[in-house]
Amino acid sequence: MTTAEEGRQRLDAASVLNAKRTLLQLLARAGVWSGDAEELIGFVEAGALALAYEEIGGAGRSAPDGKGGDYAAGWLDGARAVADELGGVAERALRQVLAADPTTDSPDDRPPVGRTEMERTKVAVTPIYLSFTDVSDLDPEVTEQVLGAVLRTMNSRQRSRYAGRLAEFATTHRERLERLYAEYGPGSAIAIHGRYTLVHSPTSVAVLERLAAAPSALYEEWDAAELPPAWLDGLTKAWGAPS
Repeated sequence: MTTAEEGRQRLDAASVLNAKRTLLQLLARAGVWSGDAEELIGFVEAGALALAYEEIGGAGRSAPDGKGGDYAAGWLDGARAVADELGGVAERALRQVLAADPTTDSPDDRPPVGRTEMERTKVAVTPIYLSFTDVSDLDPEVTEQVLGAVLRTMNSRQRSRYAGRLAEFATTHRERLERLYAEYGPGSAIAIHGRYTLVHSPTSVAVLERLAAAPSALYEEWDAAELPPAWLDGLTKAWGAPS
């Protein structure tokens, strides 16, 4: 090992595997089923590779100065080749996480909602909701029923990226969402009303995103779950109300 290599902060394969096994054991002691833990760790691993791919392949990279045109061209070709290979590794890692689901590559098939899919969505919607309004004492206890209907509008690959889609939705429609929660949510003049009940729940963020992206599929799953039609109608009205 050279002096330069000794100065680099890099874990070896055995240390990475040891950290993963340690995390699995700690999660097992906390009552997390090993299959769920493996899936979550797999998503973290695939995500780390994807983020590294985006950083390496990002715009603005240039060859070292003073080496000449041929060197610069070769350097850039090599950099692109490395980035492309890393992107392939990231894609294969995600495929491995989703491999247990036979519908992964079938955009029309929507498998049953898994436990980690449900938990990941809960974790994603809550901070977004709280960026627009406060916790409501009137939040109906229907989180899993509502999110189940939402997630069943997507296949496994779409669900794996849903947190990012929610974040993008909240950023794109921030002003509209701020107006909606101010006018219909906790602390508003409409403190509680049957059709606006769901505005008091963090799940409303996910429902609004689906109303914008896949309304027909959402209505289908909503009816199948036997959720109150008035809740969906209320959100539809509030979302479509003029600013």
